[in-house]
Amino acid sequence: MKSKDKKLTEHAEQLLKERGTKALETAKKVILKEKLACKEVSEAIKFFTEYWHDLARPTLISICCDAVGGKPDSTVPVAASMTLICGATDIHDDIIDNSERKLSRSTIFGKFGKDIALLVGDALLFKGFLLLNNSCKNIPPKRTAQICSVISNMFFEMGDAEALELKLRGRMDVTPEESLSVIKMKAADIEACARIGAIIGNGSKKEIDALGKYGRMFGTILVLRDDLADTADYEEASHRIKNEQLPLPIVLTLQNPETRAKISPFVLKEKIEKKDVKRIFEIVSEAGSVQKLTEVINGMRSNACSYTEGMPNRKYLTMLIDAATFL
Repeated sequence: MKSKDKKLTEHAEQLLKERGTKALETAKKVILKEKLACKEVSEAIKFFTEYWHDLARPTLISICCDAVGGKPDSTVPVAASMTLICGATDIHDDIIDNSERKLSRSTIFGKFGKDIALLVGDALLFKGFLLLNNSCKNIPPKRTAQICSVISNMFFEMGDAEALELKLRGRMDVTPEESLSVIKMKAADIEACARIGAIIGNGSKKEIDALGKYGRMFGTILVLRDDLADTADYEEASHRIKNEQLPLPIVLTLQNPETRAKISPFVLKEKIEKKDVKRIFEIVSEAGSVQKLTEVINGMRSNACSYTEGMPNRKYLTMLIDAATFL
């Protein structure tokens, strides 16, 4: 890793730690203090909190509040509630995608099964909304109404994205436009966090909309980076080929008849092996799909930065998206 990239990584990690930890720990404390009769559900919640390290969403809420001149510390209660709510959607997403493992460890779905995972997701969702209700008592009614509207829009769009993604499963005729459209919709939660931070910071409508667009670009970049990483990872690539929408690099490679002929036999195999995933990534790279995706990400990064121009404090926004783009 280059010295410049290493320094950017260190600064971004420090930012996430400073701005996201308090909200994440608050969220964990809220859900862990519940006394449940079912031992298995209690164990599943404890298991989830041990690997739950979502610092990005609460950090984004904090720095977007900061960007419009607000007080970052005032975002912690609402950021904790959003962390719980988004944690719930992540668990439910694993159920829909049949994801038994992620990042080389078991998911709640993989370890405890569908029913327990569903109940834990519901528990996080309920506690998240309860905490949100309590947190909004200290926020002016007009701002509270804006926050609720943002969350409502987020839920319907994310649900819509999941439904559309189901139609793309197992399909090799998906166009890059179709794939990217769903990916952008899946970034609705990140846009919501950006908007909520700006709302708490008492930002103007123009600032809230601009940071919402920044959040959408930022969230899309995160999904695209996952797509790229998943294409090279055996567990993720083999699972996604069989159970989810194909990663965008593979979709791009399928568009050319010549590279489609090369990659199809591996994608269509009943049992995909490690050597197959290695070859898939080689074909994707040779086809120029990695470069194409990198260009798309860089373009989104430029657009995202343009939305922050004129903000009272935009340096952390730039740092966060640079870390997501270049590392």
